[in-house]
Amino acid sequence: MTRRRWSIPLAMLLGALAILVLPAAPASAHATLEQTAPVAGTVLDQLPGEVTLNFSEPVRLVVDKIRVTGPDGNRADTGKPAVRDSELVIPLKQGGPKGTYLVSYRVISADSHPVSGGYTFSYGQPSAVPNQDDAGSSVQTDAVVKNAMSVARFLGFAGLVLLIGPALILFALWPRRLPTRDPGRLAQAGAGLLAVSTILELYLQIPYTAGTSLFDVSGAATREVLGTPFGAAHLVRLGVVIAVALLLRPLIAGRASKIDQTLLVILGVVGLGTWPVSGHPSASPVPTLTVVADVAHLAAMSIWLGGLVMLFGFLLRRANTRELTAIVPVWSGWALFAITVLVLAGTAQALVEIGTLDALTGTLYGQLVIAKVALLAVVVSVAAYSRRITNRRFTPIPVAVGVGGSSEMPGMGGTSEAVRDAESDDALEDDEPGDEAGEGESGTQGEGAQEAANGTDRKRLRTAVLIEVAIAVIVLALTSVLVQTSPARSQNGVPAGPFDSTVTTNLLKLQVDISPGQVGLNAVHLYALKPDGSGPQTVVEWRATAALPSKEIEPLAVPLLGIGDDHAAGQITLTAPGTWEFKFTARVDDLNQTTVTVQVPVKS
Repeated sequence: MTRRRWSIPLAMLLGALAILVLPAAPASAHATLEQTAPVAGTVLDQLPGEVTLNFSEPVRLVVDKIRVTGPDGNRADTGKPAVRDSELVIPLKQGGPKGTYLVSYRVISADSHPVSGGYTFSYGQPSAVPNQDDAGSSVQTDAVVKNAMSVARFLGFAGLVLLIGPALILFALWPRRLPTRDPGRLAQAGAGLLAVSTILELYLQIPYTAGTSLFDVSGAATREVLGTPFGAAHLVRLGVVIAVALLLRPLIAGRASKIDQTLLVILGVVGLGTWPVSGHPSASPVPTLTVVADVAHLAAMSIWLGGLVMLFGFLLRRANTRELTAIVPVWSGWALFAITVLVLAGTAQALVEIGTLDALTGTLYGQLVIAKVALLAVVVSVAAYSRRITNRRFTPIPVAVGVGGSSEMPGMGGTSEAVRDAESDDALEDDEPGDEAGEGESGTQGEGAQEAANGTDRKRLRTAVLIEVAIAVIVLALTSVLVQTSPARSQNGVPAGPFDSTVTTNLLKLQVDISPGQVGLNAVHLYALKPDGSGPQTVVEWRATAALPSKEIEPLAVPLLGIGDDHAAGQITLTAPGTWEFKFTARVDDLNQTTVTVQVPVKS
């Protein structure tokens, strides 16, 4: 058997199975505002002593990003907000003026993602809403920072693959006769890439948390991030990478002791644990399950992809036939185990993030999961076609005695002995005489026909692999969208049904009706009454906008049509679930107008 015969089926498997090793999508499980006191849009007879906001998960403060602005434009809070688990409390100054107050906030979810927004309430009587830009409620995450964070995380996954896979192959399956310099450099490059990614993520988290630009980083914001679980996890990860880089040297040189090997395993587990601890899994309803599942998913992904990189980059080009015969069956056992872990871990995470059949079919997150599974089924079908060709033309030779015949992970010694035996057998095979003279002509004709058939099948395999890779690109795109989509479980707490609220200002009393209060097309009806409710109030011009600050959806214009002097109607398509912020402006004459803000819960 030639080396090409090994590379073709392995190339096919790489394309077919790459889908499964995509990192489990860490859905954006951002905290959502569930309840406020005072309630948004209400008019109070007495100014409360504090404002309370309740979120769907524990949150942390962002320095100088939480405030209450009074109707006179000055800060009405004391500047000393506090967080109790998922409850944010903002103390208010006493003796504030009557009018409309604007509450603005920016907090950090338990999954390390920032959430910002705001709402209004009135004391005594409504007034004009304070300028939101001055109050800081419109702070959004800088697009450059957000995209750079995604790049940094991708580099981290790449570093894991290039570090763990090559290190494992060098430890257990690398033939002793082959030099370890190049694969060793690859493992060291993976460690370097992982270190760069860790430093980048740690730095980017500072402007990401504060809502500032890429280079607008203060000392206070830096200390704040370093004191969070995210900062602690990344500092631990950086220390682990440095220690692993030092221990790689004796491993590459073939001088790694049992202590070195044990330390590498321990450091690997600790390093992998920093991903779920600083991200979404730790904020799930069952953090123990999701953290363990995420660690297992990352480990399986790194071993599998990293091992395939070693096979394609080095072993298939440098190892002889007998060595590959000893190595590939063992590697296949590992790959099968990695697939099992990936499927089980991914299933566990999906069950936690989706939860119900209705959430699977009725939310964007669930629909993306369905699309990903459907594409995976197509890939499996193409892979089955490829395997039929492989089994017909490229059946591997039997496993050499000494490898063990099982899928258990062997130690360095057992596999190396098998590879040494394979080297000796291969040398003897190379010394064997060729075919007898009488058999030459018929042998040549048979080999020519066989080579032609193999060439046709190779073309078919290349086409199948191309299809698999193309579908893999689509699945990767879906995964990228899935990462930015709130999980179905975070949408279950949003109340369903039409929205109905009445807000009073000094110019009118406005009744707001929005139906059906779900993602998709919604009807908006506005009814204006005099401030005392004694009769209809004429409105000469209506304007409205809708925004979703928690998902950085900027204000969208709501087209309104005057049905009568006191009634306007319109329609708007709401693209995502969450608490939408509607602003309605009503002009009653040439000089006077008023603006009200309402928070509208929208469900998928």
